[in-house]
Amino acid sequence: MPIHQPQQRTDAQSDRTGVRQAEAALVEHYPRLVRLAYVVLPPGLGRHRRVLTAHAVVQRALPAAGSKASSPRVPAQSRRTGPSASTEGTSADRGPAHPAYGWVRLRVLRAALAHERRPRWWPGRLPAPAALRPALPVVWGLRLFPRAGGVDELALDRALSAVDGPVRAAFALHLLEGLDESGVRELLAEAAVADPAGAVRRAARLGRPDRAGAQAMLRSGEFDPCTVQTRPSDLLRRRHRVRAAAVAAALCVVAGGLTVAVEQGARGGGEERSPAGVFAPVLDPAELMRTAAERWADTSRVDFTAWPARGGRTDDDALLGRALRAWAEPPESVRVSTTPGTAAAPPAEPPRLLFADEVDGAAVVLFHDSADRVVRYAEPLSGAGGAALDFARTDDADVTTGAAVVVSRTADGARFLLAPWIAESTTRDLLAPDTPGRPLEVGPDGVTAEVPRPAAGGACGTWPVLQLRSSEQIVEKHAFLVTDLGDLAPVHLTYTPKPGRGAPARQPREATSTEALLAWARTACSLRTLAGSGVRSVNNWAFAEQKLPEGGASADWLCTRADTWRGPGRVLVQFLSPAASPTEPASVVADRDDTALCSRFGQHVLAGTHWKAPSGRWYVLAAGSRAVTRIQASGAVRDAAGGPTFAVRAPRDADVELTASLREGGTLTAVH
Repeated sequence: MPIHQPQQRTDAQSDRTGVRQAEAALVEHYPRLVRLAYVVLPPGLGRHRRVLTAHAVVQRALPAAGSKASSPRVPAQSRRTGPSASTEGTSADRGPAHPAYGWVRLRVLRAALAHERRPRWWPGRLPAPAALRPALPVVWGLRLFPRAGGVDELALDRALSAVDGPVRAAFALHLLEGLDESGVRELLAEAAVADPAGAVRRAARLGRPDRAGAQAMLRSGEFDPCTVQTRPSDLLRRRHRVRAAAVAAALCVVAGGLTVAVEQGARGGGEERSPAGVFAPVLDPAELMRTAAERWADTSRVDFTAWPARGGRTDDDALLGRALRAWAEPPESVRVSTTPGTAAAPPAEPPRLLFADEVDGAAVVLFHDSADRVVRYAEPLSGAGGAALDFARTDDADVTTGAAVVVSRTADGARFLLAPWIAESTTRDLLAPDTPGRPLEVGPDGVTAEVPRPAAGGACGTWPVLQLRSSEQIVEKHAFLVTDLGDLAPVHLTYTPKPGRGAPARQPREATSTEALLAWARTACSLRTLAGSGVRSVNNWAFAEQKLPEGGASADWLCTRADTWRGPGRVLVQFLSPAASPTEPASVVADRDDTALCSRFGQHVLAGTHWKAPSGRWYVLAAGSRAVTRIQASGAVRDAAGGPTFAVRAPRDADVELTASLREGGTLTAVH
């Protein structure tokens, strides 16, 4: 027995040494690990919660005291790109090479990915179990945000929110940690990712063609949870919160007595106390936030936080109280609806009041809260109908996406509450591109006359939209289109023109030009497939123009991209052949969900279709975006052509695979 004692002491010493090395690696590389966790964590947590969770994930990476966790092999260490480095070295492009760092990084990666991983039995509307665990650090009374970046950083953040955690992890491990593809695959496999190779392939498409620029953005302040800005969450109501904390402490003291009282009340027919009483300061109408009427003209943040409280019942505490209580605890009689990805949780602090009045036979209240949600409460003024409670996400709303909210919807149309910065409003029909807009009546409280709703089914004969113009105090001569797709917030419509020869890539612009209106006239009816899916904006990108075979006219190729408030996007590739009518619907040749295609981080696209010439002969047509230099067909037909367009004779049902070569290298497969 004594023979084994020295070995036991050696093992214990080794365990302690391993933990000390891991702790040293964590402390030395703490900012790097926290940034990695921040990028991998679900963007749906919100920036404040994601900052705190990233720190919590890293601080929990060390094993618990007394545990005998050993450092596993980290296969990615030997897979780094670039020149070799010493075992202790680091560089801007390679992660630290010490095994202890690799062990800590793996634990951080596993914990961050767990925040998006739900068991099969877990309710879909709840966050993953890992996101529900209490975590340190905790911040009271302040909201934390990384330093705001520019348009490019915001676009990258949205592209990352459109993919799942393993793809974000692969993207970060490659650009932040400097691992090559094989190293990333091995590390993701160690982190229990189901499809590491698929995650690496999808991550490789993010940030192209400027991967160096994407790497620089990942290292910018926008993605640095260690350098943050603070804002008060309840500056004007701090003393109320202190009083609420005192009340909560008192409740804890008498919790046993309350439990007995509730049980006795249940047995004796007494009335149970509502849990909403604990949230009394939040649900008090007197505590509602109200913005000054002219705040929008004197702030750089032009979104729902700049909306003043409007309507004839903003001082009706009884109505506001019912709305707040219904929000906190909706009774069975209240119909609750949410746009996809929107939480229906009670407010964490007093929300902002946007509107309260009577509209179309109902008392309507609109709120906006710190979780970037717009909430609509409506109760009938007469009759036996129940109230309704609707939730919608409004993350990072701006001049256009925060310009209007549906305040009332009937079978025939909808009324909108317009933002205070809207100076002019008209309506027009997308299927009548040559018809000018008609003035839309707007009341003094910002509520519009009823606007007809687009047809949900059957014939698509009209597509009404709002054409709004911002006040010159915001931006000069800025008109834009929004349309109703069934959610609280209407959808912003934009257009990206055809690529110019030798010109840089075009950017989306407002869909008010003649060219944009003609494109939308042929694609508007495809918007019906997006109804009720929480769409934020839809862009029509004319990525190619093609001269048709047999001396025919030209055809256009459009990529219609819908971005949702929660991040993921949907793409329809549409072929606009020559048509006798300017409103003849385009042909949808590809439909893809949850993709970065046709965005800043998916700038290359290739699509194909079968086309019948006036002579009766059939062709396979294909077109790619501006960086496509060659298109090749294989399968039933084998042919190739230089340039971004391609046409070849083929049977009507020929099975053809299309690939393209890109100017900067690499290949592209056709989207289906």
